[in-house]
Amino acid sequence: MDDPAADLLAPDVVRRLAEALRAAGFGYDAVAGLLGPVAHAALSRNETTPGLRATTGGSPLATLTRLWPLQATVAVADAERALPGLVDDLCRAGLLERSVGEVRARVDLRPYADDSRDWWVVSDLTPGLDGAGVRVSADHVLGISSASSSLAQLTVREPVLRALDLGTGCGVQALHLAEHAREIVATDVNQRALAMTRLNAALNDVQVDVRPGSLYEPVAGELFDLVVTNPPFVVSPATGERLVYRDSGLPGDEMVRRVVTQAPRHLAPGGIAQVLANWVHRRGEPWQERIEGWLAGTGVDAWVVQREVADPAAYVELWLKDAGLHGAADYLRRYDTWLSWFEEQGIEGIGFGWLHLRRPATDREPVRHLEEWPYEVEQPLGAEVADRFRRGDRLRDLGTDEGLLAARLVVRADVREETAGRPGQADPETIVLRQQRGMRRAHQADTVLAGLVGACDGELTLGQILDALATLLDHDAAMLREGYLDEVRGLVADGFLEVALPG
Repeated sequence: MDDPAADLLAPDVVRRLAEALRAAGFGYDAVAGLLGPVAHAALSRNETTPGLRATTGGSPLATLTRLWPLQATVAVADAERALPGLVDDLCRAGLLERSVGEVRARVDLRPYADDSRDWWVVSDLTPGLDGAGVRVSADHVLGISSASSSLAQLTVREPVLRALDLGTGCGVQALHLAEHAREIVATDVNQRALAMTRLNAALNDVQVDVRPGSLYEPVAGELFDLVVTNPPFVVSPATGERLVYRDSGLPGDEMVRRVVTQAPRHLAPGGIAQVLANWVHRRGEPWQERIEGWLAGTGVDAWVVQREVADPAAYVELWLKDAGLHGAADYLRRYDTWLSWFEEQGIEGIGFGWLHLRRPATDREPVRHLEEWPYEVEQPLGAEVADRFRRGDRLRDLGTDEGLLAARLVVRADVREETAGRPGQADPETIVLRQQRGMRRAHQADTVLAGLVGACDGELTLGQILDALATLLDHDAAMLREGYLDEVRGLVADGFLEVALPG
């Protein structure tokens, strides 16, 4: 790849490559089936031996699987059968390398899929296979990662006109966006990444407007209905060599702050930005205050979820190992320098999570919810992100307490009631309402709240249900109305209860 900005392959070669991959059946399910569950699981752990044993048949599918996902050399004759008339073109483009009698891959090309669509994705070779070193070049283009998969599953998949993939890498998010966005713009500072994104778009017959530049510079003055980004968010002193896919060159969480604070300027009314990020926990500053500070004055609604918090030592170890520096001669010096910087900055931990921002369609006060949710969830959650904003709209439309009391509510279909107590005990000691899907939230309830939720089938208004419970349980009706409305609002916001639409 002599000129990283140039197209990697001519259009005719891309077309013939796609035809060859299709003819070989080089799809996600086919490769997984060829490998079998044991070899497939081993490859996910970066071990290739079981896969090599499972791909000795010599079929084009076996050859392509050995060549790319397993990064093994294959015989030239086998490569020519799997890629008829293409081996020389791919070698000239730097995607393959030919030696006497053998061919090996210089970049990765593998099938990738979600529930509805298969793609092929070109990226740099996976480092660290079979215990090999994991050191990579500064402009390394990461392939499918757990972070990119997580962002893809969090993304709201509703039809939109314009979508932006900020910091596209190899273009995985752009491929997903093409399923529901009419126009896609993908940006990156890494020219190699942009070249691979262009190739991936062409290979999968997807139209993507690929633009070089940092942050929002390539889209200055433009608005989007959806922005997705998995920016280089590693929190570090920003000194020493830099891996573009994870290091921004800015200290601490400054890159994430810029992504978040500038996103609202590029959202169309009703538009959503979704960010996967790290942020610092500074001594004496609750993490929520830090994020709220970024959002202040932007006017956007926000749902921010902190999924986990790493202590400084564990964080440094994680990213030094990711860079292939564990055991290096200067490992201890780097470790100590990074930890010292954390200490000087008063950084006591690093949070990891999701930021979902929405520009309201009308001029009003924004609604924000920042929470910690380290528990297991059921992906994909894109629909839940959209629904959470919609539920907030419904609550706001109901307005006052009187509006909520007049509403008819329906308990979500997957909510179950769990009770616990001593055997034979008349009343349970604890009652828990638990969602079976999505965020899988749990909410502890008393007898009144459990009865209220159980009665929410859309027939009676909330006020009628509370009055009936007051009579049944011998409570003061006015006190019940006053005492449970905030909790009901929370149950609606969290998706336990839905506001029934008139009809």
